[in-house]
Amino acid sequence: MTGLTLTDEILAITLIWGFVFIYAVMGSMDFGAGFWSMVYINREKTNATNIANRYLSPTWEVSNVFIVALVVAIYSMFPRAAYSLGTILLVPGCLILLLLAIRSAFLVFSHTAEKYKSLLIYVSGVTGIIIPALLMAVLPISQGGYVVEMNGRETLSLARLFTSPNVYAFMAFAISSSLFLSSLLLADYSKTSDDMRAYDVYKRDAIITGPLSLISAFFIMVTLEREAAWIFDEMMKNIPLLLASAVCFLLAGIALIIPGKNGTRGIPRLAVVIAIIQYMLASYVYGRAHLPYIVYPNVTIQSGFTDPNSFRAVFIVYVVGFAILFPGFYYFWSLFMKNKSLQQREE
Repeated sequence: MTGLTLTDEILAITLIWGFVFIYAVMGSMDFGAGFWSMVYINREKTNATNIANRYLSPTWEVSNVFIVALVVAIYSMFPRAAYSLGTILLVPGCLILLLLAIRSAFLVFSHTAEKYKSLLIYVSGVTGIIIPALLMAVLPISQGGYVVEMNGRETLSLARLFTSPNVYAFMAFAISSSLFLSSLLLADYSKTSDDMRAYDVYKRDAIITGPLSLISAFFIMVTLEREAAWIFDEMMKNIPLLLASAVCFLLAGIALIIPGKNGTRGIPRLAVVIAIIQYMLASYVYGRAHLPYIVYPNVTIQSGFTDPNSFRAVFIVYVVGFAILFPGFYYFWSLFMKNKSLQQREE
């Protein structure tokens, strides 16, 4: 595709992809924080688990808003595509919903059931690794090759799915990215909370998991060329943006080791911003290459689109709603990041 015309379909899929990206970033921070909380639960010399637990609550609450907005947007803007996706993703979708329900229930009761707090942390940590991997598996499914028709109905071939190197590359990328982004945010939060011991722990974790996410992204491209050449070829048309994404990764790493304020090494807030830009660039390249297909080759944004009048009404509601919500999210996040009383209460 050499160019894009701003049609209703493009506008709708851009909005949905925006929700996907926001939830991917916030969900990664949320799920990864649960994992780090589990890893450091018995480390008495560091406050890393308390830092992760304090960070987990607000990110979990806010990220749930975007997963609901995403599902509603798909069903209201692309109802025909939603039917196809609902049929294909019945098994993995039910598994994801079950794990999300279990994790949410345990997070809710973790503040009241002190006796089972350790168990709740382990459940949050384990599901925080499995859920991102299952969510990311949706992308290779949408690239084609895993959907078969039986008696006029589309079904997902689980045998093909779980023997595909590309699927495992996507899953590895989901896990490593969750750990990388969450460790970056937790490093920033630790530094804001003046907990330098936890800051050193999470900065080290970010330095370790960052290269792992880059390696898994490389394997995605290698396996993508073999299993979904059509989308690989489209992505190569925007190779300057992919290179820019790789440069942003290097800059984020540099931001973690350059001298900061008060004699500390690293500026985690800058690393977080650059890393998000990095993922945004890569996400744009992948999303654009995927067009016009929602599920290749059966469902396109044109064939799955809703009535144009209905779309415009829904689109206006979304724009107005999030114009109101985003300032509230920002204010909420600012209060959370600067709230020193949380640290004192945990200690």
